[in-house]
Amino acid sequence: MTTPSTHSDEKVEPGHNDGTAQWGSVDDAIAAERVEKNMSLAEGLKSYWKAALWSLAISGTIIMEGYDTSLLGNAFALPQFREKYGFYAGPKKGYQLKASWQTALGQAPTVGCIIGIFIASWAQDRFGYRRTLQVSLVLITGFIFIVFFAPTVEVLFVGELLCGLPWGAFSSSAVAYASDITPVGLRGYLTTYVTMCWTFGKYISAGVVYSVQGRKDEWAYRIPFAVQWAWPIPLLVLVTLAPESPWFLVRAGRHQEAERTVARLASSNAQVVPADVVAMMVRTNQIEKDAGVKTSHIECFKGTNLRRTEVSCVAWACTVLCGSALCSQPTYFFQQVGLNTQQSFQLNLGVRAMSVLGVAGSWVMITYFGRRPMFLIGLCINALIVLLVGVLSFPADHHPAARYAQAALVMVWVFVWDLSVTVTAYPIVGETPSTRMRAKTVGLARNFYNVVGIIAGILNTYMINSTAWNWRSRAGFFWFGTGLIAIVWTYFRLPETKGRSYRELDILFERRIPARKFGSAVVDEHDEK
Repeated sequence: MTTPSTHSDEKVEPGHNDGTAQWGSVDDAIAAERVEKNMSLAEGLKSYWKAALWSLAISGTIIMEGYDTSLLGNAFALPQFREKYGFYAGPKKGYQLKASWQTALGQAPTVGCIIGIFIASWAQDRFGYRRTLQVSLVLITGFIFIVFFAPTVEVLFVGELLCGLPWGAFSSSAVAYASDITPVGLRGYLTTYVTMCWTFGKYISAGVVYSVQGRKDEWAYRIPFAVQWAWPIPLLVLVTLAPESPWFLVRAGRHQEAERTVARLASSNAQVVPADVVAMMVRTNQIEKDAGVKTSHIECFKGTNLRRTEVSCVAWACTVLCGSALCSQPTYFFQQVGLNTQQSFQLNLGVRAMSVLGVAGSWVMITYFGRRPMFLIGLCINALIVLLVGVLSFPADHHPAARYAQAALVMVWVFVWDLSVTVTAYPIVGETPSTRMRAKTVGLARNFYNVVGIIAGILNTYMINSTAWNWRSRAGFFWFGTGLIAIVWTYFRLPETKGRSYRELDILFERRIPARKFGSAVVDEHDEK
């Protein structure tokens, strides 16, 4: 490990604009950045194991969100749920939800998320991540009551819409918090862990619904809804004990508190000088201020921030365009292509297991490969798989073996998606924004993802619903087309961010380096523009 310089006694005089804004010296900031960039994974875990644990704790909110948001998709496949909130469609089709209400219920949480993210991104800049998450956990505890006791589909819709508000805060906070409190060497692992949490939540949801799908009463869907109350209280305790982001404290001018927080995040025997780390943060913050970076949503669409916003937004949207609406919520899809309820839920458990394996494998992949190649290759493979699902739709009309082949392809798609595409999107979105704009840019990116997800969800519902367009697995042809669009954008517009400090990323974007040259561009440690 590179030994950091001793903290300099030479402080910046008032009025000097050397990037440290009266906290530490430029040499201190450079020393801290050098140490952070040269840390190996083992050294990073040794020096910042406490930061890693706090990041894992806050990411636990995503386990809850993954469980909650995937629960409704699994509930659609429960005959008892459809009997309660749907209509009788005949002896062959049984009870079905109207396509309009299935669409409304499926997208209500996403609409709530969009509103919640805008509120949360404002609150994160004003009050910090901890306060934002605390309020959100209290709110979700109350909103679950509406969902659990909903007597009609209209009330259920309102409950899902309101639940989306705190879910929005969770989805935008976990990535930004992990990016804020961990060094360069750990950033990729802990931001992709957010995906693992999402996958764990979906797997638990699939397991809970499978365990009750044999029931014949209303508790077949009420029990899974009630399990949602298991999450908020322990998470509220962890969030309350967690340290605030030192980057937030620096932006707020609370430098001494930021230094204490860095000391709390680093291990006691680490070769880390908290004052130097804060000097590095202050220097980066000052570089962004000198470049005219402010902290309003409008600023996300000005100057070089526009490109950073585009990359963050479209990268997350690509995870939908490659076919997630068709393949990442497969239980209902399996039923519509002809598999029975028990087979559909059993295969869904297999899909969730593939998700876990995929995310675990991604931690090996990101050690050796950059964000850009992982993302691009994954999109290419996923596009090919949804094309094959569409091709098999013709023999699947008459041959059960083709349906099982489609199910196997969906499992492979999910594995590849979690191994490469969706996991890589998280560090891309976490690393691309400027530090001053991170909360708002991540929020906008998540909302763009949500809007694309709403459109994709509506289209996919009508495509595969037997009472609507009834395309069933022929929808694979459509998602192959959108996947090609995602591949073209990635090749020309997605930059490589792996291994870069936030100062280096600021400078590369200010220099307008082309996406394909981002990884090889050289930035000197003394450069500030």
